[in-house]
Amino acid sequence: MRTYRVTHRTSYAYRGEVSTSFGRAHLLPADRPRQTCVDAAVTVTPRPAEQHEHTDAFGNRSTFFAVTAAHRALTVLAESTVAVAPAVAPVPVAWEDVRDGLLTTTTPDGIDARGYVLPSPRLGPDPAVTAYARPSFPPGRAIADAALDLSARIHRDFRYVSGSSTVRSSVADLFASGEGVCQDFAHLAVAGLRSMGLAARYVSGYLETRPPPGRPRVVGADASHAWVSVRTGDGWFDVDPTNDRAVDDSFVELAHGRDYADVPPLRGVIFSSGGAGSELTVAVDMIRLDGGYGRPQN
Repeated sequence: MRTYRVTHRTSYAYRGEVSTSFGRAHLLPADRPRQTCVDAAVTVTPRPAEQHEHTDAFGNRSTFFAVTAAHRALTVLAESTVAVAPAVAPVPVAWEDVRDGLLTTTTPDGIDARGYVLPSPRLGPDPAVTAYARPSFPPGRAIADAALDLSARIHRDFRYVSGSSTVRSSVADLFASGEGVCQDFAHLAVAGLRSMGLAARYVSGYLETRPPPGRPRVVGADASHAWVSVRTGDGWFDVDPTNDRAVDDSFVELAHGRDYADVPPLRGVIFSSGGAGSELTVAVDMIRLDGGYGRPQN
């Protein structure tokens, strides 16, 4: 069991006065089969007139806030302590059996998983995605092995280039440019798994990192991360295409959904008579409380 303290600070500096800010955040980890949220809180500055938390349609913790006093800066600080257990290898089941089982299952979890087979707002049917994914799914291959193979191919075939895409970038953009970031790779993996009739979720969270040898750890230098989760028949198996690895206790999950549009860390609307632009700053720290560092993130 590993325990982490995660701090995620998002700051907006506006070029004019903002009269009202409304925001919704997915920044509070929820309890999962291998993950326990010990404590978590979101603090908004200036102090909001309204702030409350609810559980969204996907079982994530979502925070809504409204700042109604005039302001020129806004900070959203999320702090959490999370304990994560080691991953357990899934039971080896052929991917076709998992696909077919989704059509006949009567369990609540299985019925819920069916929704992740369907197209989502950002990930519709695409013959190019199906053609790309198919080689990872020969007849009889265990679903975990197929997912890992797809992840490895994405890692090999596309370059990780920071800043090469935006939150609005599509899988078609990734195919065209050959480069992207973790969100793009997770989207391609999710779309590829769904194209084979499997249930796949987009997952947002954090990955424990370490500084280069001989260099001190830089405060605020960590970042949000994204990966894919596939239904295996007896649960969910998570894979990280960005780093070509199965997800283990080096990862903390924030939220999962059909694609990025369901679970952005923070989204909102501002009202300003002056049409204020803004400068965004994000600082993330993921500190392991029981000591040590995990493997580096690409």
